[in-house]
Amino acid sequence: MTATPAWLDRLLALSRLATRALEALQPAAQLAARVYVGLAFFRSGLTKIVDWDTTLALFHDEYHVPLLPPELAAWMGTAGELALPVLLIPGLFGRFAALGLSVVNAMAAASLPDIAPAALQQHVFWGSLLAGLALWGPGRWSVDALPRLEDSDHDEWLYALCTALEDARSAESDIVAVYY
Repeated sequence: MTATPAWLDRLLALSRLATRALEALQPAAQLAARVYVGLAFFRSGLTKIVDWDTTLALFHDEYHVPLLPPELAAWMGTAGELALPVLLIPGLFGRFAALGLSVVNAMAAASLPDIAPAALQQHVFWGSLLAGLALWGPGRWSVDALPRLEDSDHDEWLYALCTALEDARSAESDIVAVYY
């Protein structure tokens, strides 16, 4: 068996170090993607509800959402743009929110027959970020990543809760006894 050349060992060590550094940045990148896309869609939803008559006119005249009447498309699109970012940004049901916004994004891009290349590129970018969040999840810095009761030891958790309640009841009894 031949030994690995020293330069190759150094290169592999450097590669492992770079991989660990990039993996350490993943939660921050996932959070940034959630906030960036979530705010873009939320702001779009806010502009729609500020002037609902104009929104309805746009859905009647400009946006041609396939298979949906304009009023229903306006309601559904606006609801998606307002509700799904509220889930996506903190990472609560993050994959569901990312998939839902992907549908809203695709419908928005498909509903404009004469979409400008820059606008189409923006939708592609948002779609790419949403696809990453749907495939790999919202990340460690999300509500979805918080420990769940079923992931922990139920007996230890329940024992700690009961002990805390007994201590609180005992302290309350002591306070009542001193007061009277």
